Amino acid sequence: MNSQLQNNAKMIRTRFAPSPTGFLHIGGARTALFNWLLAKRHGGTFLLRIEDTDRARSNPAAVEAILDGLSWMGLDWDGEPVSQFDRAGRHVEIADELLARGRAFRCYCTPEETQILRDEAYAAGRALRSPWRDKGAAEAPADTPFTVRFKAPDSAVVIDDAVQGEVRWAAKEFDDLILLRSDGTPTYNLAVVVDDHDMEITHIVRGDDHLVNAGRQSQIYDAMAWERPVFAHVPLIHGQDGKKLSKRHGALGAEAYREMGYLPEGLRNYLLRLGWSHGDQELFRDAEAIAAFDLAGLNKAPARMDLDKLNHINGHHLAQADDVRLVDLLAPFLDTLEDRIDDAGITRDRLGAAMPVLKTRASTLEELATQSYFLLRKRPFTLEGKAAKPLKDDEARQRLYRLFTHLGDVSEWNETTLAGSLKEFAEAEEVGFGKIGQPLRAALTGGAPAPDLALVMTFIGRDETLDRIKDQMTPVASE
Repeated sequence: MNSQLQNNAKMIRTRFAPSPTGFLHIGGARTALFNWLLAKRHGGTFLLRIEDTDRARSNPAAVEAILDGLSWMGLDWDGEPVSQFDRAGRHVEIADELLARGRAFRCYCTPEETQILRDEAYAAGRALRSPWRDKGAAEAPADTPFTVRFKAPDSAVVIDDAVQGEVRWAAKEFDDLILLRSDGTPTYNLAVVVDDHDMEITHIVRGDDHLVNAGRQSQIYDAMAWERPVFAHVPLIHGQDGKKLSKRHGALGAEAYREMGYLPEGLRNYLLRLGWSHGDQELFRDAEAIAAFDLAGLNKAPARMDLDKLNHINGHHLAQADDVRLVDLLAPFLDTLEDRIDDAGITRDRLGAAMPVLKTRASTLEELATQSYFLLRKRPFTLEGKAAKPLKDDEARQRLYRLFTHLGDVSEWNETTLAGSLKEFAEAEEVGFGKIGQPLRAALTGGAPAPDLALVMTFIGRDETLDRIKDQMTPVASE
């Protein structure tokens, strides 16, 4: 056995086994997360297997997309990824052993003959049973292609699933399964059983669309006298309409959520709660999730994607994230902002100063970029529409001129001093604060979202504040 597949048989070993036909599906990301958490909880091993036996649909770019998605999600696997295709020789070896044990047979039926037999079997309410299952080698036709089929037992199949409970299938529901195609290549169910056995997988957590496969695979485990792993089949993720998640529901791949500005820890926390519960707790740090995760918490009912809840959870993690890290992560989202200053140093300084406040006002990095726009606007900027309304007359612009002079005398440029200075100015002008605040906000932000004015002025600094006011004010005519 490959050394990377050898380990302590008593240790919990889980795996994620995607097919490399596209991106990392959000449902696959949840499956990987559950297996990762189970292994971490028990100090076990989390392995990655690429099920690339379908050579027509598998491609290296898809493999890289899956690896990149898992890495971004923070789901680190142990050892090197296993290629299922590379293990085809081992799969054939086990098929030959099943032949030797009398648990498999060579079937010489043509595809047309097989279809006729299948139609007859289904019409009679029984499983497909090949006429070759009990024939000897002497009856085999020479130079005729054959498949290797599993000799399905004529008894019920029962598994004890950690999520679904006891699941039972009548014998008539399982045909004589093809193990090796006529070209000698192994089929999915044989390859999965052999790989999971050789990788010493103890627990298989996956979507309940694989539940029937678990029944078929259990028959192969039993025929080889191998211990079955613990199966845990989780209901698939549904859209808000209660139907299986599909393209019509929007983003399906983990990379799409990355591009929308979600943090990996936010998406991990959300997916954790999408089909698993731990009392009423909703927000989890990784250490808490690892300590709490167990199969008993997996839900039997399908979970529904809820972007509002995802935004809420991601917003929590955004507010807890390191400021310097957020400044770095924000870079690609700032590129979508128009008329932005191009000075990298000033950009980082302003974002760094404002980040403790701004990160509490956003749910995603995309929203955080919007919240940051007032910091980075290139002046002078033109006020249009609703943003221009507070400065539509000379009275407001002349008041800005007097405020410009007043702020120029502020000795300590900080939030507390500036808040007090604005209040003093409003009192001196004998007007409500709205007469001061609305024109000032328009001049400083151009209508972009922004926090309190004293904070805005603190974040952009004295010179930028006075320059932006100067751009919009009208000097008072001298007497």
